[in-house]
Amino acid sequence: MSVFIDRDTTVEVQGATGREGSYWLKHMKEMGTNVVFGVTPGKEGQDVEGVPLFHSVRRGMREHPAELAMLFVPPRFTKDAVFETLDAGIKKIVTIAEGIPLHELIQIRKAALSSGAMVIGGNTSGIISPGKGMAGCIPYWIERVYKKGNIGIMTRSGSLTNEVTAEVVKGGFGISTLIGVGGDSIPGTRFAELLPQYEQDPETKALVIIGELGGSMEEEVAEAMEAKIFTKPLVAFIGGRTAPEGKRMGHAGAIVSGGKGSVQGKVAALEKAGGLTAAKPSQVGGLLKTALA
Repeated sequence: MSVFIDRDTTVEVQGATGREGSYWLKHMKEMGTNVVFGVTPGKEGQDVEGVPLFHSVRRGMREHPAELAMLFVPPRFTKDAVFETLDAGIKKIVTIAEGIPLHELIQIRKAALSSGAMVIGGNTSGIISPGKGMAGCIPYWIERVYKKGNIGIMTRSGSLTNEVTAEVVKGGFGISTLIGVGGDSIPGTRFAELLPQYEQDPETKALVIIGELGGSMEEEVAEAMEAKIFTKPLVAFIGGRTAPEGKRMGHAGAIVSGGKGSVQGKVAALEKAGGLTAAKPSQVGGLLKTALA
């Protein structure tokens, strides 16, 4: 088994007939994802790429039980789509929407936690277990770049992910599961909340986290390592080292406050907990070799 998505994971796609939804549904299937139904109100009885469509998640679940929901839904409709999915009993949700209102991000996270569910995103490209399945908008050719292997990756960044992952592969390794938690200030699921899954996954021998300036997710990872919640080797690259001190940079997650959030603070916390940190992406492969030696 891999983390969050596997070859046998049944997936439903909301917004399946939109431009983005239909495009990525096709590529999800090409990458081995077990897509069992799609949802577009008013189009029940039709299909996309051979995938049957239903008016609602609940109607689709009656005939094709799904374990994971992939949402290609605009930000203003994302909260309602997540709530509909939770109400239908699905416990794994991925949403790519960028620009979900802050108060709705809070409501989404609260609802997921109270339902015992996990929401990945928004503002993410999704998740992939190479050779098994993908949920999101990770390019169809990425499996030629993302070699299958035993290194887990968690990332906050969209732009840095391909670069750092390429260095992992260049170092002679491959990927078990990559999860993009998203770059918003309130992600549906935080790094530390995914650590137990990587800890329990026999296919993951080490973990790479791609962090960024701002927030406290990387410090939370360090705390989990010190508490022995996560005990496998860990390598981190934290973007934003050259950002001027005291200046807000980038997206909504890049805010330094409450004594946490600086690159220097994140690096110090992770190294104190036993992790290795790379000053630049090209060092990640070599640090993995050191960590796994």
